[in-house]
Amino acid sequence: MAIENFFNIDDPSQGIFRQLAEGITTRIFSGEQAMLSLVRCEANTAGRIHSHPEEQWGMCLEGSGVRIQDGIEVPFKKGDFWRTPGGVEHGIRVGSDGATVLDIFAPPREEYRKPGSGFGS
Repeated sequence: MAIENFFNIDDPSQGIFRQLAEGITTRIFSGEQAMLSLVRCEANTAGRIHSHPEEQWGMCLEGSGVRIQDGIEVPFKKGDFWRTPGGVEHGIRVGSDGATVLDIFAPPREEYRKPGSGFGS
């Protein structure tokens, strides 16, 4: 039974699906002031360097990789989290164990309110 405004991280039928890159997908949950994006990265994948005006927080829930932010590469593992101010270029490289990352955007990204592909509109 679905209840409005309650979700489950493991239910693939919930959220707005988006293919960010080959081997990187997300399910998006949008509210009025913030947006969550549950990103699943297969082993040895990479997301292109990009930027957007919205502030973004990310937290590694599983796996590990390298966060590239403003030209700096920072290794991350389960439990690590980071803040990316709006307009800062960033991306990700994931190692052999893959990764699951929870991203939070404020305000919500308009192009993520509908299914699609890529990191931007």
